[in-house]
Amino acid sequence: MKRNKLIVFILFITFFNQVNGQELNIATYNIRYENSGDKKDGNGWDLRGTVIANLIKFHDFDIFGAQEVLNKQLDDLSGNLPQYGHIGVGRDDGKEAGEYAPIFFKKGKFKLLKDGHFWLSDKTETPNKGWDAALPRICTWGQFQEVNSGIKFYFFNTHFDHVGIIARRESSKLILKKIMELAGDEPTILTGDFNVDQNDESFKILSGTELKDAFTTTQIKYANNGTFNHFDANAMTDSRIDHIFLSNCVVVKRYGILTDTYRTPAAEQANVNTAGNFPKELKLKAFEARLPSDHFPVMITVELQKCK
Repeated sequence: MKRNKLIVFILFITFFNQVNGQELNIATYNIRYENSGDKKDGNGWDLRGTVIANLIKFHDFDIFGAQEVLNKQLDDLSGNLPQYGHIGVGRDDGKEAGEYAPIFFKKGKFKLLKDGHFWLSDKTETPNKGWDAALPRICTWGQFQEVNSGIKFYFFNTHFDHVGIIARRESSKLILKKIMELAGDEPTILTGDFNVDQNDESFKILSGTELKDAFTTTQIKYANNGTFNHFDANAMTDSRIDHIFLSNCVVVKRYGILTDTYRTPAAEQANVNTAGNFPKELKLKAFEARLPSDHFPVMITVELQKCK
């Protein structure tokens, strides 16, 4: 009798999860490609990489799209995030050359069913520059199944060109076309660095369809800055160029632009004056506030549901 009750309880929990959906933390993060110029300025990947991995673990991203990821950075992140799998290829040769737009996902939480990629161009199957783009641009996609609920969904991640206005507009149209072809009516998530803010034509193309902008539909919003920072902890903007778009059936509960910082020693290692109402044991050193990337990550918490 007890065994039968246990089976009924398990079936009830499974049904409840499927009906009420599954809560997930989804993010997009341009991690900034590794280069000698940043290292010279004190923003080298050797300092930032571990900070970024710890940020991802602390904020508990379940699945996220990243941008500007070179092959070495991909290996470093994989080593620091062993609980995550990833998909994606280098945009220059479809293998390991050039920047990736990878999708990272918790291996214990999701089952990867299908995956692929296409270039943002009229020629989507091979590496090339589309329209007036300055560089080859790629979109990575995967079909996943959330293990507990059994819900299947599609995840697309991309990085639009920083120069080509026509390329950004046509890339928006292409991605929507690919989503319709690949995902159909299944729940869909699109993340990326789109290099356009919320007032741009390309943004309106993406948010004026069956997809919705997480920022405008969330129940709780924590966004005290835009998403690009230029490695300047004191910079401020209202522009959001990193976005998350979702199917209408995905309920956005929380939206946050995460402005985490870390510290490196200042040029002069002086003590900070703490005279006043502080314990005598308290000692502060002069350090410099730094940012893990020249973009802030965007994280949302959603309730993933089957689209009716």
